Amino acid sequence: MNKNTRGSLIWLRLVRFTHQSNLLSNEFLKQFDLTTAQFDVLMQISTYEPLTQCDLADKVTVTQGGISRMLARLEKEGLVERKQEWKTKTISLTSKGREKLNNAFDAQLAFQSSFFDESLTEEEQKTLYSLISRVQKNSEEKMSKR
Repeated sequence: MNKNTRGSLIWLRLVRFTHQSNLLSNEFLKQFDLTTAQFDVLMQISTYEPLTQCDLADKVTVTQGGISRMLARLEKEGLVERKQEWKTKTISLTSKGREKLNNAFDAQLAFQSSFFDESLTEEEQKTLYSLISRVQKNSEEKMSKR
C-alpha cells in the first residue's frame, strides 16, 4: 500500500499545511471576531464588489449552501449588504464590514507570512511562489477543460 509518488507526498503536505494554517488562523482571527472563511469572504467581496453570490462562491472555499448561511450571518451583523437590481442580486461590504476587514488585514497578513518568513529564506520563498504558481496554473487549465 505504500506506493506514494513524490507528487502525492507534496499534495499531502500542502493539504496538511493548509489545514493546520486554517486552524491556527481561526484561533488568531478570534481577536477580530472572524473565522478564516469569513475573512476570505470579506476579502473577496472587498476586492470584487459588487459581485453576485455565485461569483463569490467561485472565488472562495465555501460551498453554495455555506455561502448562503455565511452571508445571512454577515448581513445580520451589518458587515455586508445585498442589493437587487432587476434580476441581479449583488453583495457589497458595509462601512462596518470594511472597518472590520481593515482592522484584521495587516495582522492576518503578518500572521500568514510568518509561516514562510520563519522557515524559508527570501530566495526560497521566491522559488516556492514560482513553483506553486505553475502548479496552480496547471490545475486551472485542467478545470477549464472540464
